[in-house]
Amino acid sequence: MERIGFDNEKYLKTQSEHIMERIGRYGKLYLEFGGKLFDDNHAARVLPGFQPDSKIRMLLKLRDQTEIVIAICADDIEKNKVRGDIGITYDQDLLRLVDAFVGKGLYVGSVVLTRFSGQPSAVAYEKKLKALGLRVYRHYPIPGYPSNLQLIVSDEGYGRNDYIETTRPLVVVTAPGPGSGKMATCLSQLYHEQKRGVKAGYAKFETFPIWNLPLNHPVNLAYEAATADLSDVNMIDPFHLEAYGQTVVNYNRDVEVFPVLRAMFERIFGESPYQSPTDMGVNMVGNCIVDDAVVRDAARQEIIRRLYTALCERRKGDSGSGPVDKLQLLMEKAGITPSNRPVIAAANVRASETGLPAAAMQMPDGAIITGKTSSLLGASSAMILNSLKYLAGIDDAVKLIAPEIIEPIMELKVKYLGNHNPLLHIDEILIALAIAALTNEAAAAAYAQLPRLSGLEAHSSVILSQVDTGVFRKLGVNLTCEPQYQTKKLYHK
Repeated sequence: MERIGFDNEKYLKTQSEHIMERIGRYGKLYLEFGGKLFDDNHAARVLPGFQPDSKIRMLLKLRDQTEIVIAICADDIEKNKVRGDIGITYDQDLLRLVDAFVGKGLYVGSVVLTRFSGQPSAVAYEKKLKALGLRVYRHYPIPGYPSNLQLIVSDEGYGRNDYIETTRPLVVVTAPGPGSGKMATCLSQLYHEQKRGVKAGYAKFETFPIWNLPLNHPVNLAYEAATADLSDVNMIDPFHLEAYGQTVVNYNRDVEVFPVLRAMFERIFGESPYQSPTDMGVNMVGNCIVDDAVVRDAARQEIIRRLYTALCERRKGDSGSGPVDKLQLLMEKAGITPSNRPVIAAANVRASETGLPAAAMQMPDGAIITGKTSSLLGASSAMILNSLKYLAGIDDAVKLIAPEIIEPIMELKVKYLGNHNPLLHIDEILIALAIAALTNEAAAAAYAQLPRLSGLEAHSSVILSQVDTGVFRKLGVNLTCEPQYQTKKLYHK
């Protein structure tokens, strides 16, 4: 049975109430939303009990007061910048976000093209958005940003930007990814609202680091692990300590920019409403942890997973040693080693015994199920089938899929589809299982266990194909791989 460390219902209630309180303070609130609004799987992994769609569910409680503004940097459109986690460009992801928001019943008010300087791709994209019925605004580069305050907070700076027409008291400013200009969009709007005599405020929603957990709490260390490639560092907020005598946690970028941000507030409002970067936040996650031991254990697992991801990225040539070095330091700080992840040793021992790739998965009761490479199945496919049998209480000797079903598929792959490896990918073996379930009671019982794989830990002794890693991700399995390929070839599909 899954151990729960986070009260999700309490979070939905307290977080929405806290945002409403902040709206009441100003009348109109521009809320910069950091991180992922949809599918926040990092939070779900390190805070067992947190639901990946919690942020959206929280906003739905404020649906009538909320409108969404999506910011996208014109330079990112021009460069076809890609979101690494889902493999689509920022401009495509913006459309995906609009569909997702509207599908949930949230109002998308407009799109703002930040740092717009006439980039041809951005101009074409603007026309496309307008043709789709979206309102589009332009915000322009400001020379000397963010240090030239006299120019920034003036009619030639923020004043030159289009004023985004909004109609609701909570304006959520989000974006396809970091560096899209969310904060600048909020500040530009505050300048325009002040010129129009409208009382408006700013707040920031970031789930991590959690301000009211200790600096070196594993959950906060896991945030550093997740941003190892960005060189983010958690730190004590010195402004909060000076103002209130209270030790709280923030991260380097917010702390570094706060003096400039405070000066902007003073120029816009005459005084700063906030004494520290932590003051600006509205995050209530830390107040909803109900079992600290559970979230500590989950966060330690996340740090190990992040290390293995970085090791594989370095092996593929997609990253250097910087993230690996930082993650190894975080492992030491957290007092953990790969031995804290039992599936690693299980998979590697099985591979050593067979001389071929192997995989291992940990069951909810702690049992470790392995899979080996055979003439019919790859190690990961075998592990999945063995795990489903275990969950369904089916004897390991039972064949879920007859060889007579698998062999023709293998022949099809090689003889007609041009594949060199006849072994079935996980998605192919699951399709075969679904077909077998129509006439085989054991296969049907195993197939019914698929939802129970979500949240389980698995490890492969070799780097898997994108197809297989994608299936693990869709199943919700937390996968790691050894940073080595099955063969010495240079090209790996």
